Amino acid sequence: MERQKRLLGFYNYTVVLTYIGMLAGFTGIVCAMEKNFRSALVCLLVAGVCDMFDGAVASTMERTTAEKRFGIQIDSLSDLICFGALPALFVCSLGGKDYFCFGAAGVYLLCTLIRLAYFNVLEEERQSAGGGRRTCYLGMPVTMIAVFLPALNAMCRYRRSSALLPYCALLLFSSVAYLCPVTIRKPKVFGKIVLVMLGVVEVAALGMSMFWDV
Repeated sequence: MERQKRLLGFYNYTVVLTYIGMLAGFTGIVCAMEKNFRSALVCLLVAGVCDMFDGAVASTMERTTAEKRFGIQIDSLSDLICFGALPALFVCSLGGKDYFCFGAAGVYLLCTLIRLAYFNVLEEERQSAGGGRRTCYLGMPVTMIAVFLPALNAMCRYRRSSALLPYCALLLFSSVAYLCPVTIRKPKVFGKIVLVMLGVVEVAALGMSMFWDV
C-alpha cells in the first residue's frame, strides 16, 4: 500500500521551472491590471524562457508514470495562465473599455484553452504508446505569443502608435494558428538559442522604450 503523501503533488527539481514560470505569469497579470505594461511583458518573456527549458530539465530524471502525467497537466495549466490569461488581460487593459479588444481577448483565451486541453489528450496517448521524445507540434505552440506580443509592443512604441487594432489582430491570428492542424518541428538547441536571443533583444527594446516615451 502506497504511503500517504504529506502534500498533494510532486516537488522534485523537474517541476521547479514550471512553477517559476507560472508565478512569473501571475506577476505579469498583476502588472497588466495595474497598467504596468513593460513589466507585464518582461514577466511574459521570463515565463516563455521557463517553458522552453522545463521539458529538457524534466528529461534528465527517470520519472514514474504518475510524475509524467502530473508534469503534462501542470505544464498546460501554467501555459493557460502565462500565455493565455496574461496576453488576453494585457490587451484588455491596454484597450480599456473597448469591446472589440474584449471580444478578441475572449476568443484568444478560449482557443488557448482548447488547444492546451487537446494537447494534453494527445500527449498522454503518445506517452502511453511509448512514443519517446516529442519532435514536433500540431499547430503553433502557445508560447510563441511570448515572442510576438513584446515585438509588436516594441514596434508600436517605436512608431509612437496607440492603435489597438494590431494587438487584436495578433490575438485573433494566434487563435487560428493554435487550432490549425499544421505540423511544426520542435526547435532544437540552436533554435532555442535564437529564441532566447530574441527575448534579450525584446527586453532591451522595452528598456529603450522608456526613452522613446520621454
